[in-house]
Amino acid sequence: MYFDVPAFGAYIVVLVIIFLGMAIRILREYERGVVFTLGRFTGVKGPGIIILIPFIQQMVRVDLRTIVLDVPTQDVISHDNVSVHVNAVVYFRVIDPQKAIIQVEDFHNATSQLAQTTLRSVLGGHELDEMLAERERLNYDIQEILDKQTDAWGIKISNVEIKHIDLDESMVRAIAKQAEAERERRAKVINAKGELEASENLLEAAKKLSQNDLGIQLRYLQTMSDISNDKTNTLVFPFPTELAKFLQSNSKE
Repeated sequence: MYFDVPAFGAYIVVLVIIFLGMAIRILREYERGVVFTLGRFTGVKGPGIIILIPFIQQMVRVDLRTIVLDVPTQDVISHDNVSVHVNAVVYFRVIDPQKAIIQVEDFHNATSQLAQTTLRSVLGGHELDEMLAERERLNYDIQEILDKQTDAWGIKISNVEIKHIDLDESMVRAIAKQAEAERERRAKVINAKGELEASENLLEAAKKLSQNDLGIQLRYLQTMSDISNDKTNTLVFPFPTELAKFLQSNSKE
């Protein structure tokens, strides 16, 4: 029987290469491998070179870097029955690869769905003014709720940011009218306060002038001087009653 030794050796080399290709895995610094042996969890390995037993062990790669999750636009009804369109972004990362693979089927999709429902639930409990003015507090509330619920999946929610809160065109016009009315109200209040302060100052000045006749005459002369500086005005100079009394008393003498 003829046996081709070189050909058999080549087959052995090919089989060894295939075996090594199936057995050796290289994990990057930010990757971990969840290893299963005959379907049972046997540990988390990596980074670096990992040796697996072909057909006996399987490995699932898990990325430990922060993942940026864009939450699709959600239709939200606020507590004061205003319809808004809200979208957000969630930053999260896997801190326990074992839980992320074993406790949930697809942690990325599960986190996305949970973020959408939580966004609608939290914002739906607040009025429109709170959504627009207290966005930082709402971000923190959503992050806290998500972090508690994803802890069982080995996921850490590091940050949540509400990107846009879009209103219908009719609601935008209504808010603009409301803002204009508020500005007018503030202007009237400021004007009324100014007139009140001015009247109080005038009253105080009148009381002080009334205590001294000479002060009244000086104020009278100052006013006449201010009027006379404008050449376009016609000046009517009234005759002071005190001067008339003085002249009458002198003529009798």
